[in-house]
Amino acid sequence: MNAAAQSIIAYCRAGYEVDTGNELTAIATARELYGYPAFKPGDGFVRFQFYEPDHAAQFISQVAVHDTIFPRQLFLVLETIQIEDKSDRIGPILDALADAATGRSGLLFVDYPDTDEGKTLAKLCRKFAVPLRQALRARDLLSKKEHTGLPALHVFFTSGEQCYLGVSQAKQRSPFENGICRLKFPPKAPSRSTLKLEEALLTMLSAAQRDAICRPGARAVDLGACPGGWTYQLVSRDMHVEAVDNGKMADDLMATGLVDYRAEDGFKYRPQMGHVELLVCDMIEKPDRVAVLMANWLTRNWATHAIFNLKLPMKRRYETVTAAIETVRAQLNAANIKASMVIRHLYHNRDEVTVAVIREK
Repeated sequence: MNAAAQSIIAYCRAGYEVDTGNELTAIATARELYGYPAFKPGDGFVRFQFYEPDHAAQFISQVAVHDTIFPRQLFLVLETIQIEDKSDRIGPILDALADAATGRSGLLFVDYPDTDEGKTLAKLCRKFAVPLRQALRARDLLSKKEHTGLPALHVFFTSGEQCYLGVSQAKQRSPFENGICRLKFPPKAPSRSTLKLEEALLTMLSAAQRDAICRPGARAVDLGACPGGWTYQLVSRDMHVEAVDNGKMADDLMATGLVDYRAEDGFKYRPQMGHVELLVCDMIEKPDRVAVLMANWLTRNWATHAIFNLKLPMKRRYETVTAAIETVRAQLNAANIKASMVIRHLYHNRDEVTVAVIREK
C-alpha cells in the first residue's frame, strides 16, 4: 500500500502545528492507533503518519472534526501528487482516483493552507475547481449535484507543484471550505470579538440547542462584557443580559433595554435572580482560574449552560487546555451533572479556545 494511504491531513491555524500534532497523537494512542505527526512550523497543516496500513482509515472513521480542539478539517490521504506538467493538473488526479477505486463522491473541496504563502494559491484553487468538477462528473466520480451524505473528495494544494488527494466521511468532516466558518462582521456590533461567540453558537451548538437556549426572553450573564461584543450576539436574539465588567458598554446596546450593566468583579458576581439560562465569558485570565469559575457556576446551578474562552499560553497549549477541561469535567461528574462539552479553536479565535458546556435534559 502507498504510504500516503496510511496518513491523514489535519488543517490548523499556522503556528499551532505542534498542538495539533500532540492532540492527534493523544487521540490516536487512546484508540490504540499508533503513528506520528509530520509538519513544518507555520505550514498550517499536519500530516499524521500511521504505522499500520488500516489505522488511518480507522482513525478517520472514528474521529470527527467537531470532537477535536485544534484541527479545522480532517481527511484520509489517498495519494501525494507531484505536478510535473502544470498544463495538466487534472490528469494525475484522475489516474490516482482510478487506482484507488474510491467510488462516487458527493462533494469536492479544493483547499489550501490558511497561511500568507498558502493564500497565494487561492486563485489557482478557485479556477482549478471548475474544470476538475466537470471532469469528475464526466467519469461519474462526483455526483451531478452536491450530495452532503456521500464521501467528499479533497484536493489540498500545498504549492503549485504538489497536492494531497483524499476523502472524508459526511459526519466526520467540516462542511466549510478550508475548514473555515467565515462570517461577516455586523456593522452595529461594538467589537470584532462578537464573531467568536457567533461562530461558537453556529458551529458548536445544534440548531435545536441554539433555539432552546438562545430563545427570546431567556436570561444570560456575560462576564467580562465590555464593550459588548458577546452581549451583542445575545441581545440580537432578544435575550436579557446581565453584562458584568468595569469598562464601558456600547451605548447602542444599553439603549435596547435588554442589558443590565453591572460594574463588578466577574469572579465575585452572582446572577441577580439566582439563575440564568446561559453564562458566557471572554475574560483575559489564566485558563485554570476561568475553568474553576465556570465549573462553580454550573455545579451551583447559577447557570444551566456555559460558553467561555480559555486564553492559551505560548507553549504546551494542548496540555493546558486538557488540564483546564478536566477541572470542569471532574466537578460536573462530582455533582452528577450530565452535559455535553465541545472544545474548539475557532477560526475567529486567536490565542484561545472556546468551550461550550450544554447540560443534558
